[in-house]
Amino acid sequence: MTAETNSIEVRNLQTYYGSRHILKNVSLDVRMGEIFVIMGGSGSGKTTLLNHLLGLLRPSSGSIRILGRDVNAVTPLEKQELRTRMGVAFQSGALFSSMSVGDNIALPLREHTQLDETTIGIVTRLKLEVVSLAGFEDLMPSELSGGMIKRAALARAIVMDPRLLFCDEPSAGLDPVVASSIDDLILRLRDAMGMSIVVVTHDLDSTFKIADRICVLDKGEVLALGTVDEIRASTSPRIQNLLNRRTEEAEVDPDAYLRRLMGIRDGDEDEPRGKRL
Repeated sequence: MTAETNSIEVRNLQTYYGSRHILKNVSLDVRMGEIFVIMGGSGSGKTTLLNHLLGLLRPSSGSIRILGRDVNAVTPLEKQELRTRMGVAFQSGALFSSMSVGDNIALPLREHTQLDETTIGIVTRLKLEVVSLAGFEDLMPSELSGGMIKRAALARAIVMDPRLLFCDEPSAGLDPVVASSIDDLILRLRDAMGMSIVVVTHDLDSTFKIADRICVLDKGEVLALGTVDEIRASTSPRIQNLLNRRTEEAEVDPDAYLRRLMGIRDGDEDEPRGKRL
Protein backbone atom coordinates (compact mmCIF):
# COMPACT_ATOMS: atom_id res chain seq x y z
CA MET A 1 0.00 0.00 0.00
CA THR A 2 1.20 3.52 -0.76
CA ALA A 3 0.36 6.90 0.67
CA GLU A 4 -2.13 7.43 -2.17
CA THR A 5 -4.27 4.47 -1.07
CA ASN A 6 -3.91 4.87 2.70
CA SER A 7 -5.28 7.60 4.92
CA ILE A 8 -3.24 6.38 7.89
CA GLU A 9 -0.06 4.35 8.15
CA VAL A 10 1.24 3.27 11.57
CA ARG A 11 4.53 1.41 11.81
CA ASN A 12 6.10 -0.24 14.87
CA LEU A 13 4.43 2.15 17.33
CA GLN A 14 5.71 1.88 20.88
CA THR A 15 4.40 3.88 23.83
CA TYR A 16 5.57 4.00 27.43
CA TYR A 17 4.01 5.84 30.36
CA GLY A 18 6.98 5.87 32.67
CA SER A 19 7.93 2.20 33.05
CA ARG A 20 4.54 0.96 31.80
CA HIS A 21 4.58 -0.41 28.26
CA ILE A 22 1.22 0.68 26.79
CA LEU A 23 1.44 0.10 23.03
CA LYS A 24 3.70 -2.67 21.79
CA ASN A 25 4.91 -2.60 18.21
CA VAL A 26 1.55 -1.58 16.71
CA SER A 27 1.38 -1.46 12.91
CA LEU A 28 -1.73 -0.87 10.80
CA ASP A 29 -3.09 0.90 7.71
CA VAL A 30 -6.39 2.69 7.22
CA ARG A 31 -7.38 2.72 3.56
CA MET A 32 -9.01 5.58 1.73
CA GLY A 33 -12.79 5.48 1.96
CA GLU A 34 -13.09 2.66 4.48
CA ILE A 35 -14.60 2.43 7.95
CA PHE A 36 -11.85 1.10 10.18
CA VAL A 37 -12.85 0.02 13.69
CA ILE A 38 -10.40 -0.17 16.58
CA MET A 39 -11.86 -2.36 19.28
CA GLY A 40 -10.74 -4.03 22.47
CA GLY A 41 -11.50 -4.25 26.15
CA SER A 42 -10.81 -1.62 28.78
CA GLY A 43 -7.09 -1.01 29.15
CA SER A 44 -6.27 -2.47 25.74
CA GLY A 45 -4.69 0.77 24.48
CA LYS A 46 -7.53 2.06 22.26
CA THR A 47 -7.58 5.58 23.69
CA THR A 48 -3.80 5.89 23.65
CA LEU A 49 -3.71 4.84 20.00
CA LEU A 50 -6.47 7.34 19.15
CA ASN A 51 -4.54 10.14 20.87
CA HIS A 52 -1.50 9.27 18.77
CA LEU A 53 -3.54 9.35 15.57
CA LEU A 54 -4.90 12.77 16.54
CA GLY A 55 -1.37 14.05 17.12
CA LEU A 56 -2.01 14.63 20.83
CA LEU A 57 0.66 12.18 22.01
CA ARG A 58 4.17 11.62 20.73
CA PRO A 59 5.16 7.94 20.55
CA SER A 60 8.20 6.57 22.30
CA SER A 61 9.23 5.10 18.95
CA GLY A 62 7.71 4.22 15.60
CA SER A 63 6.04 6.35 12.93
CA ILE A 64 2.56 7.65 12.08
CA ARG A 65 1.61 9.06 8.70
CA ILE A 66 -1.73 10.84 8.36
CA LEU A 67 -2.88 11.77 4.84
CA GLY A 68 0.68 11.31 3.63
CA ARG A 69 2.31 13.44 6.34
CA ASP A 70 4.54 12.22 9.17
CA VAL A 71 2.74 13.73 12.17
CA ASN A 72 5.89 13.70 14.28
CA ALA A 73 8.00 15.52 11.67
CA VAL A 74 5.68 18.37 10.66
CA THR A 75 5.93 21.90 12.00
CA PRO A 76 3.23 23.22 14.37
CA LEU A 77 1.75 25.22 11.50
CA GLU A 78 1.72 22.15 9.24
CA LYS A 79 0.12 20.08 12.00
CA GLN A 80 -2.61 22.69 12.39
CA GLU A 81 -3.27 22.61 8.65
CA LEU A 82 -3.40 18.81 8.77
CA ARG A 83 -5.97 18.92 11.56
CA THR A 84 -8.29 21.04 9.44
CA ARG A 85 -8.56 18.01 7.16
CA MET A 86 -9.54 15.80 10.10
CA GLY A 87 -12.81 15.73 12.03
CA VAL A 88 -13.32 14.35 15.53
CA ALA A 89 -16.59 13.35 17.21
CA PHE A 90 -15.83 12.89 20.89
CA GLN A 91 -17.52 10.29 23.09
CA SER A 92 -19.34 12.89 25.22
CA GLY A 93 -20.10 15.13 22.24
CA ALA A 94 -17.94 17.90 23.78
CA LEU A 95 -20.39 20.60 22.75
CA PHE A 96 -19.90 24.00 24.38
CA SER A 97 -22.79 24.31 26.83
CA SER A 98 -22.91 28.13 26.57
CA MET A 99 -23.33 28.09 22.78
CA SER A 100 -26.33 27.11 20.68
CA VAL A 101 -26.19 23.98 18.54
CA GLY A 102 -25.76 26.14 15.44
CA ASP A 103 -22.89 28.11 16.94
CA ASN A 104 -21.20 24.86 18.02
CA ILE A 105 -21.38 23.55 14.46
CA ALA A 106 -20.23 26.86 12.95
CA LEU A 107 -17.25 27.28 15.29
CA PRO A 108 -14.64 25.52 13.09
CA LEU A 109 -15.72 27.57 10.09
CA ARG A 110 -15.36 30.81 12.04
CA GLU A 111 -11.96 29.78 13.41
CA HIS A 112 -10.37 28.34 10.27
CA THR A 113 -11.99 29.98 7.25
CA GLN A 114 -12.68 33.44 5.86
CA LEU A 115 -16.29 32.66 4.98
CA ASP A 116 -18.89 35.33 5.59
CA GLU A 117 -21.65 34.77 8.15
CA THR A 118 -24.31 34.14 5.52
CA THR A 119 -22.29 31.32 3.98
CA ILE A 120 -21.40 29.93 7.42
CA GLY A 121 -25.11 29.82 8.26
CA ILE A 122 -25.91 27.96 5.06
CA VAL A 123 -23.13 25.40 5.59
CA THR A 124 -24.15 24.92 9.23
CA ARG A 125 -27.78 24.25 8.33
CA LEU A 126 -26.66 21.91 5.54
CA LYS A 127 -24.61 19.80 7.95
CA LEU A 128 -27.50 19.70 10.41
CA GLU A 129 -29.67 18.44 7.55
CA VAL A 130 -27.12 15.69 6.89
CA VAL A 131 -27.37 14.42 10.50
CA SER A 132 -31.18 14.81 10.64
CA LEU A 133 -31.13 17.81 12.99
CA ALA A 134 -32.66 20.38 10.65
CA GLY A 135 -34.31 23.21 12.58
CA PHE A 136 -32.45 22.53 15.83
CA GLU A 137 -29.72 25.16 15.39
CA ASP A 138 -31.20 27.55 17.97
CA LEU A 139 -31.44 24.98 20.76
CA MET A 140 -28.86 24.72 23.53
CA PRO A 141 -26.97 21.44 24.12
CA SER A 142 -28.85 20.97 27.42
CA GLU A 143 -32.08 20.73 25.42
CA LEU A 144 -30.85 17.78 23.33
CA SER A 145 -31.20 14.07 23.99
CA GLY A 146 -28.14 11.83 24.11
CA GLY A 147 -28.59 10.70 20.54
CA MET A 148 -29.09 14.27 19.33
CA ILE A 149 -25.88 15.34 21.05
CA LYS A 150 -24.02 12.57 19.19
CA ARG A 151 -25.52 13.76 15.90
CA ALA A 152 -24.62 17.38 16.61
CA ALA A 153 -21.06 16.31 17.42
CA LEU A 154 -20.89 14.52 14.07
CA ALA A 155 -22.23 17.61 12.30
CA ARG A 156 -19.45 19.72 13.82
CA ALA A 157 -16.87 17.06 12.96
CA ILE A 158 -17.82 17.11 9.26
CA VAL A 159 -18.50 20.83 8.84
CA MET A 160 -15.07 21.38 7.23
CA ASP A 161 -15.59 18.42 4.84
CA PRO A 162 -12.67 16.45 6.28
CA ARG A 163 -10.98 13.62 4.44
CA LEU A 164 -10.60 11.69 7.70
CA LEU A 165 -13.16 11.36 10.51
CA PHE A 166 -12.51 9.96 13.99
CA CYS A 167 -15.42 8.76 16.15
CA ASP A 168 -14.76 7.87 19.79
CA GLU A 169 -17.39 5.46 21.15
CA PRO A 170 -20.18 6.93 18.96
CA SER A 171 -22.90 4.64 20.34
CA ALA A 172 -21.83 4.62 24.00
CA GLY A 173 -24.64 5.33 26.44
CA LEU A 174 -27.40 5.07 23.84
CA ASP A 175 -30.29 2.64 23.69
CA PRO A 176 -30.04 -0.01 20.94
CA VAL A 177 -32.43 1.73 18.54
CA VAL A 178 -30.68 5.11 18.77
CA ALA A 179 -27.27 3.43 18.62
CA SER A 180 -28.32 1.67 15.41
CA SER A 181 -29.39 4.99 13.90
CA ILE A 182 -25.94 6.44 14.68
CA ASP A 183 -24.39 3.45 12.92
CA ASP A 184 -26.59 4.11 9.89
CA LEU A 185 -25.50 7.76 9.92
CA ILE A 186 -21.82 6.82 9.95
CA LEU A 187 -22.38 4.55 6.95
CA ARG A 188 -24.21 7.32 5.09
CA LEU A 189 -21.47 9.84 5.84
CA ARG A 190 -18.82 7.51 4.43
CA ASP A 191 -20.84 6.87 1.28
CA ALA A 192 -21.91 10.49 0.73
CA MET A 193 -18.62 12.21 1.53
CA GLY A 194 -16.11 9.55 0.53
CA MET A 195 -14.10 10.03 3.70
CA SER A 196 -12.16 7.49 5.71
CA ILE A 197 -13.67 6.90 9.15
CA VAL A 198 -11.86 5.53 12.19
CA VAL A 199 -14.20 4.35 14.95
CA VAL A 200 -12.96 3.45 18.42
CA THR A 201 -15.48 1.28 20.24
CA HIS A 202 -16.08 -1.79 22.35
CA ASP A 203 -19.62 -2.25 21.00
CA LEU A 204 -19.64 -5.54 19.07
CA ASP A 205 -23.01 -5.01 17.39
CA SER A 206 -21.96 -1.61 16.08
CA THR A 207 -18.58 -2.94 14.99
CA PHE A 208 -20.02 -5.79 12.94
CA LYS A 209 -22.57 -3.48 11.33
CA ILE A 210 -20.30 -0.68 10.12
CA ALA A 211 -16.76 -2.01 9.84
CA ASP A 212 -14.96 -2.68 6.59
CA ARG A 213 -11.99 -3.86 8.62
CA ILE A 214 -11.34 -4.31 12.34
CA CYS A 215 -8.21 -3.97 14.45
CA VAL A 216 -8.48 -5.83 17.76
CA LEU A 217 -6.17 -4.50 20.46
CA ASP A 218 -5.35 -6.50 23.57
CA LYS A 219 -2.85 -5.47 26.22
CA GLY A 220 -1.32 -2.94 23.83
CA GLU A 221 -0.79 -5.38 20.97
CA VAL A 222 -2.59 -5.92 17.67
CA LEU A 223 -4.27 -9.23 18.37
CA ALA A 224 -5.98 -9.42 14.97
CA LEU A 225 -6.62 -7.26 11.92
CA GLY A 226 -9.07 -8.16 9.19
CA THR A 227 -12.61 -8.04 7.85
CA VAL A 228 -15.66 -8.80 9.97
CA ASP A 229 -15.79 -12.36 8.63
CA GLU A 230 -12.08 -12.89 9.28
CA ILE A 231 -12.36 -11.66 12.87
CA ARG A 232 -15.43 -13.79 13.54
CA ALA A 233 -13.66 -16.87 12.12
CA SER A 234 -10.53 -16.34 14.21
CA THR A 235 -9.42 -19.39 16.18
CA SER A 236 -7.60 -17.28 18.77
CA PRO A 237 -9.04 -18.02 22.23
CA ARG A 238 -8.52 -14.38 23.22
CA ILE A 239 -10.51 -13.19 20.19
CA GLN A 240 -13.31 -15.64 20.89
CA ASN A 241 -13.40 -14.64 24.55
CA LEU A 242 -13.84 -11.03 23.46
CA LEU A 243 -16.52 -11.81 20.89
CA ASN A 244 -18.45 -14.07 23.25
CA ARG A 245 -17.93 -11.89 26.34
CA ARG A 246 -16.12 -14.62 28.25
CA THR A 247 -13.75 -13.67 31.04
CA GLU A 248 -10.22 -14.99 31.10
CA GLU A 249 -8.88 -16.64 34.21
CA ALA A 250 -5.81 -14.67 35.21
CA GLU A 251 -2.77 -16.68 36.26
CA VAL A 252 -1.61 -15.57 39.70
CA ASP A 253 2.07 -15.56 40.57
CA PRO A 254 2.10 -16.12 44.38
CA ASP A 255 5.48 -14.42 44.81
CA ALA A 256 4.45 -11.37 42.75
CA TYR A 257 1.14 -11.19 44.66
CA LEU A 258 2.96 -11.21 48.01
CA ARG A 259 5.37 -8.52 46.83
CA ARG A 260 2.46 -6.29 45.79
CA LEU A 261 0.80 -6.69 49.20
CA MET A 262 4.07 -5.75 50.91
CA GLY A 263 4.57 -2.74 48.65
CA ILE A 264 7.76 -4.06 47.06
CA ARG A 265 8.31 -3.03 43.45
CA ASP A 266 10.42 -4.94 40.94
CA GLY A 267 14.04 -4.17 41.62
CA ASP A 268 13.48 -3.43 45.31
CA GLU A 269 15.05 -5.54 48.00
CA ASP A 270 13.08 -8.55 49.11
CA GLU A 271 12.17 -7.15 52.52
CA PRO A 272 9.34 -5.04 53.89
CA ARG A 273 9.78 -1.30 53.42
CA GLY A 274 9.17 -0.65 57.10
CA LYS A 275 12.30 -2.63 58.07
CA ARG A 276 14.71 -0.65 55.91
CA LEU A 277 17.33 1.48 57.58
